[in-house]
Amino acid sequence: MILDDIRKALGQIGDPRFRKVLFLGLGLTLALLLGASVGTGWLVAWLVPDTLTLPFIGQVTFLQDIASGLSVVAVLGLSVFLMVPVASAFTGLFLDEVADAVEEVHYPSLPQAPRAPFLDAVADTLRFLGVMILANLLALVLYLVFPPFAPIIFWALNGFLLGREYFQLVAIRRVKEPEAKRLRRRFAGQIWLAGCLMAVPLTVPVINLVVPIIGAATFTHLFHRLTGAASA
Repeated sequence: MILDDIRKALGQIGDPRFRKVLFLGLGLTLALLLGASVGTGWLVAWLVPDTLTLPFIGQVTFLQDIASGLSVVAVLGLSVFLMVPVASAFTGLFLDEVADAVEEVHYPSLPQAPRAPFLDAVADTLRFLGVMILANLLALVLYLVFPPFAPIIFWALNGFLLGREYFQLVAIRRVKEPEAKRLRRRFAGQIWLAGCLMAVPLTVPVINLVVPIIGAATFTHLFHRLTGAASA
């Protein structure tokens, strides 16, 4: 059943609304990372003096350039680690676009779902981003202690986080939050498994950038399938 949800999501990957959300998420992510690189370089240049006099060496004039260059390299290095969670978070701002596209094609009899207030979406996005980054930073300890199991730990952890977040975001479009939580607890196993299947391609460059779109579409199908089963 979960594989069928993914198949349906992949079958709609060419939808213009999917591409719109992908490009918006990537554009905002790249703009943020570029801004962070420029801002960090500027801050370091402001903090580090133009010249510095060292004992036995004399006046050093290239310290600022080295510090600025290293800071930009550090930010770009971090961006490799942060690219996916940041892109996922930004995509969450436009989840309604993906879910609407899925429901219009596959569930045309449903009424239009109400849109979440933009500030609420921003707050949820920042919360999810913070949780993903913190959880993966803490998991680095486990990766170092149990290196052979690092991929499994990564998939299990991020599968749980992605499943929980995407199901909740999709569900509250159609039901009240307490009901969404009840459904999430009732079908926790399927939601976690679906999240793990979304987490696996996170380790594949380029493809991982499409995961948020496929995830949102898959969990839209998953929600409607599970709510149909729950009401049967």
